[in-house]
Amino acid sequence: MPRMTVNDRPVEFEMAPDTPLLWALRDAANLTGTKYGCGTGDCGACMVLVDGAALRSCLVTIAEAEGRFITTIEGLSRDRSHPVQQALVAEQAIQCGFCTPGIAIAAAALLQGNANPSEAEIKAAIPNLCRCGVYPRLVRAIQRAGRVARRVETISAAPPPGISTEDAARVVPALRPAQATDGD
Repeated sequence: MPRMTVNDRPVEFEMAPDTPLLWALRDAANLTGTKYGCGTGDCGACMVLVDGAALRSCLVTIAEAEGRFITTIEGLSRDRSHPVQQALVAEQAIQCGFCTPGIAIAAAALLQGNANPSEAEIKAAIPNLCRCGVYPRLVRAIQRAGRVARRVETISAAPPPGISTEDAARVVPALRPAQATDGD
């Protein structure tokens, strides 16, 4: 039974050793932020950090992950305060959101080693596919996250960490046009 540390917690998976890490995380650990996209490693939706390196969890077996430290999007920042998460929101680099966890993980790995990446370095380090086409905003968001990580800038446009689920989902009633009167 493969053992590893997932989001700073020791886990042991009672699954076949050739089970992809993706399915162990999603099905056994209920960490559903790691998405299944293509299953072939092409899209990057399943990206997780393995000992600090961004890897596609659909291509890593739990046997290969044994003894390693795994970080999923849930473990990147429980309160959404990681600079990458904040910058993605502030730069409006999220559309449907399906690819976002994998992109955030890849960007966090990049910034861990290079907090001031060029556009070319970002494009080379972020292999993720986004069907919504947020790439220009994504580059700006990662560069901004780098500035935040270097403490050159702060982000005030993104929602504050710790916002409650109820507040985040609150619906503001639509403004209604004034009622017309017969004399108008």
